[in-house]
Amino acid sequence: MSSHPPLRRLVVVTLWLLPVLIAWDASGLDMALAHAFGGPQGFPLTENWWLTEVLHDGGRRASWLVAVLLTLAVWWPVGPLRRLDTPERVQLIGVALLSVLSISLLKAASPTSCPWDLAEFGGTARHVSHWAWLHDGGSGRCFPAGHASSGFAFVGGFFVWRRRAPRIAALWLAAAVVVGFGLGLAQQVRGAHFMSHTLWTGWLCWSLALGLELLLWRLSPDRVRPELPPPAPARRPARAARVPRLRGWLTRGSGSSSTSR
Repeated sequence: MSSHPPLRRLVVVTLWLLPVLIAWDASGLDMALAHAFGGPQGFPLTENWWLTEVLHDGGRRASWLVAVLLTLAVWWPVGPLRRLDTPERVQLIGVALLSVLSISLLKAASPTSCPWDLAEFGGTARHVSHWAWLHDGGSGRCFPAGHASSGFAFVGGFFVWRRRAPRIAALWLAAAVVVGFGLGLAQQVRGAHFMSHTLWTGWLCWSLALGLELLLWRLSPDRVRPELPPPAPARRPARAARVPRLRGWLTRGSGSSSTSR
């Protein structure tokens, strides 16, 4: 069974983005951008109140609040969520939690250290590709970007909403991407992540959501097929057209009655 045509196109786009990310890693732009915000003395904005209290801590709390509300909405939907059935609401929160868990596990196992741990920025670690899985002399556990997943984890909602409301799907996806990049950029300014960490987090969250959608398509193609608008109800003929029909019927009826008598 083949996947739905729009899904095939999304798979192609997703695979094309993979060499773009690899090219970014090989370009050296990570270090160039890091030097724009830090130097041998470290990153001046590491402890900035807006970046730490608002965008870091506040962003994380807001993300978990949304996750809790979406979980409760599985049983008690409100607003537009009433347009989704229960399995769709489960997918909406389930793919978000799966993304956060996957990014957290990768990050916990990664030997890659954060920019502020590198010797170029006053630390002790050396810069090593995060895909080399080599200890760089620092504390590690910095790849991919966990904080950016607070936004990117919700990109999977696009696949749920596109079946019911394409406009909501587009807005949902745009919001998740903007929040993910915003939180990732805030961490980069602080020296907590490279841009590649944020890019890979976004790609991984999207790929997980797309993979889950493909799996659901295989298991139940009717469920994940975008709905078609209901057929328009048959229109009754106008009164002027109905009256001659009625008269003809009465006339025929009268004729048959008189003949029988």
